[in-house]
Amino acid sequence: MADTILVVVEQREGKLNRVSWETIAAGQSIGAATGWSLEAGVVGASVAGIAGEVAGKKVSKVYALESPKLEPYTPDAFAAALQQLITAKQPKLVLMPHTYQVRDFIPKLATAMGRAVISDCIGFKHESGKLLFTRQMFQGKLAADVGFNSDAPWFATFQNGAFRGDQAEAGSSAAPVETVKVEIGDGVVRNKPQEVFKEAKQAVDLTQAEIIVSVGRGIKEQKNIEIAKQLADALGAELAASRPICDSGWLPMDRQIGSSGQTVAPKLYLALGISGAIQHIVGMKGSRTIIAVNKDSEAPIFEIADYAVVGNLFDIVPPLIEEVKKAKAG
Repeated sequence: MADTILVVVEQREGKLNRVSWETIAAGQSIGAATGWSLEAGVVGASVAGIAGEVAGKKVSKVYALESPKLEPYTPDAFAAALQQLITAKQPKLVLMPHTYQVRDFIPKLATAMGRAVISDCIGFKHESGKLLFTRQMFQGKLAADVGFNSDAPWFATFQNGAFRGDQAEAGSSAAPVETVKVEIGDGVVRNKPQEVFKEAKQAVDLTQAEIIVSVGRGIKEQKNIEIAKQLADALGAELAASRPICDSGWLPMDRQIGSSGQTVAPKLYLALGISGAIQHIVGMKGSRTIIAVNKDSEAPIFEIADYAVVGNLFDIVPPLIEEVKKAKAG
């Protein structure tokens, strides 16, 4: 029997988390390198629609794990459901996106199966028949290639932005979907979840944003953030910031990008007055297109920017806002 990769996609309240497409792209890349087949699984109370959506990608099969006890999400139920599937199907490798939900249940799942997890990976290598996963260490200053010493199944999670979701290949035809009715005993789920917690009313999941306008020390004063907000509004973008801005209280902490904030991979990332410290770059380098505006021509942000604009952001952003508005009006 051929070795198999199982990608567990994430859904919440019937909606697929778009970072799941990145994990499928990762699975396709590993499959191409190793020759292993690729399957996908989705967990929930009624997930046939999402399973059908995933079946459009280049996978050999999709499993829809269903039980009334899987909605709303609990780590107990998800771990129990996936343990049943993994035990029955025996995949070589189980991949998941490194989301808050996965971080919540995967330690329980892996421990229950006597396995370890290589988490928050940014890439992989397949050398001399050995599969290695690349992880960042010391806030991105070092990268380590890590492998498994245990028997399969192996568990790994990929950081948001490690792969591009738009590069997940579509299949020539829809993959078959197998509905798996999982049995979850009455005593398995030990907690009753409340509404998803948010630290503040304006809390935002920046990982879902397609366009982000981010500000750094170059904005100079809190009142000047309004200019970045106007650009974000014109573009239909989310507003974000580097750590010093959030530490100063100029924007809420949930808007922080970087190693101690959120890791994002939007289609477009505009960095305004951000020098590009490694702690910030770790959080946004997976962006598809990066435009950086900084008056310092030696700013580290320019090393990863697709478009570098050397100049004062207060001279550049206002006319840019007007051009965006004109383009939308036209």
